Amino acid sequence: MDEITQGIVQAIDLIVTLNPEVMQIAALSLYISLSATILAALIAIPAGGFIHFHEFRGKRALLIVIQTLYSVPTVVVGLVIYLLISKSGPLGILGLLFTPQGMILGQTVLIIPIMMGLIISALSGIDRSISDTLVALGATSFQKILEILKEARYAILSAVVLGFGRAIAEVGVAMMIGGNIRGHTRVLTTAITLETGMGNFGFSIALGIILLIVALIVVVILNLITSGLSSDSQQIVGGPPG
Repeated sequence: MDEITQGIVQAIDLIVTLNPEVMQIAALSLYISLSATILAALIAIPAGGFIHFHEFRGKRALLIVIQTLYSVPTVVVGLVIYLLISKSGPLGILGLLFTPQGMILGQTVLIIPIMMGLIISALSGIDRSISDTLVALGATSFQKILEILKEARYAILSAVVLGFGRAIAEVGVAMMIGGNIRGHTRVLTTAITLETGMGNFGFSIALGIILLIVALIVVVILNLITSGLSSDSQQIVGGPPG
């Protein structure tokens, strides 16, 4: 119990004094996860929209594959990316292994299926009468797609926020692709794993607190988005109940 108490006190001291190493690890974690989230969103939103708005052979099978990839172990993604970007891999010439850029690539691949699946679900949840009304008003296909995307904007943003939460909390890809190199590729999750194994509980707790704060911020943002979605829904059906 004394070790835990001392660890918490040390953790608070490290955070309050803005320990350079703690801040560097936290900043790198945010940089990598935010970059991966932006790249994944740029791919998942148009891809999810295309899948939803078009009918093609094998669509149902593709949706099943996307849903299956929700729960793919991060170490499997890490292994695949490692084999691709290692020196003997097809992308080895890019020199991405054990770099922040390689970690961004790995996290992007990890969260794309999650974002894409949630975006498809969000678009599928839009009332079909909206689409029919737009067609009746003479809207083009492009205008119809834009309006439906606008209606689903909060749910789409929720998917992006959830993707960020998944990225910043994962360990497998960060460890395998980044190598947990101090001052270069060490992020919150990998540093917590290492420092705990070494018995540096104060440092681990400090990083854990920061990670929890980030998770709390993600949840708060998600709740704000959900509240906005509920408000919009009430306005669509005739305003808030009296």
